[in-house]
Amino acid sequence: MHMNDPAWWIARYHAVRQRSLALAAPLSDEDCGAQSMPDASPIKWHLAHTTWFFETFILERMEQGFQPFHPAFRILFNSYYNGIGEKHPRPRRGLLTRPAMAQVRAYRADVDARIARLFAAGLDTSARAQLETLATLGLEHEQQHQELMLTDVKHLLAQNLLQPEYTTDAGPAPAPAAPLEWVAFDGGLADIGYDGDGFCFDNELPRHRQYVAPFSLASRLVSNGEYLAFIEAGGYRDPSLWLAEGWDWVCNQGLEMPMYWRRVEDGAWTEFTLHGRLPLDPNAPAAHLSLFEADAYAHWLGARLPTEAEWEYAAQREGGALRELHGACWQWTSSSYAPYPGYRTAPGALGEYNGKFMLNQYVLRGSSSATPAGHARASYRNFFPAGARWQFTGIRLAR
Repeated sequence: MHMNDPAWWIARYHAVRQRSLALAAPLSDEDCGAQSMPDASPIKWHLAHTTWFFETFILERMEQGFQPFHPAFRILFNSYYNGIGEKHPRPRRGLLTRPAMAQVRAYRADVDARIARLFAAGLDTSARAQLETLATLGLEHEQQHQELMLTDVKHLLAQNLLQPEYTTDAGPAPAPAAPLEWVAFDGGLADIGYDGDGFCFDNELPRHRQYVAPFSLASRLVSNGEYLAFIEAGGYRDPSLWLAEGWDWVCNQGLEMPMYWRRVEDGAWTEFTLHGRLPLDPNAPAAHLSLFEADAYAHWLGARLPTEAEWEYAAQREGGALRELHGACWQWTSSSYAPYPGYRTAPGALGEYNGKFMLNQYVLRGSSSATPAGHARASYRNFFPAGARWQFTGIRLAR
């Protein structure tokens, strides 16, 4: 099949949509309806919201005689699009005992069938291009939610005294951590931002030039064993290592360790994972760290966090010298999430996708073990507030 063939698009669409259902498959209906904190969402809501996206931005615009699957879903599963209208409050998504999971699955099946019919309908060139553009955005959006499904369910299961497993397939144990080396980069004028013919999010544009001074990056991410040394050296008790807001954050929450770590009675350390609570692996990359923790650790070692321009410059030129650029943990940068020079939001509600969040957040680069394959790229800009740590976020040092 070729991408000019409607069957190619239908197959691609169904592959992404089926993966979301596969991620929910190990969970009970009770698991899927629960919400562990305001920042997280129930799995049921993720499954419905990603469907709402296709219904609202494709079917409502392009389907002749459009009728919504359920008129109330327009409110219940609108996340933050003020241009669409009223929204159900995010902290109360866990109160949505109805619709039941069976109805959400029926909603997905209905919208999926209608999207497939639209692709097969023989649209004119302009309408077909619009459909492909919107469908691509919808699929990339769903892949973002697939990662959120894993991080949200991990946070949910971690609250349970039973410490339940999401999956028993833990995969191979990480190899011993390679020696940490410093990889030097000359710097200079760097082209930053997406450069290609494929998909990118609007926050990766426009491509622009930026001066990058000479710098070095660590050859790999900080490991659990290395971060444990920071804890045992009193890192969470030393205000001189922390940003002022970070120290307030530590004190107000009484923090002494990363989110899912625990010290048991015999002094051993454990970590809650998607495979249940396991002994802490000293070789694995340290994960679920906030920007505050990442910055304090870097300060403790006399290093710093990279800027996002440094990270992207290095990713374009590293030639295999940098391990774990992708597929382990998102890597905090010291860069505030802000628009690139010349950035313009798209017209209409879709213009709310990224631009309105460019305040009080920091950029993360790379991708994590929960990121769908092929979703991220060197120019991809993830972003979260400085105190967020329920994502798979880690540390790559710079100097």
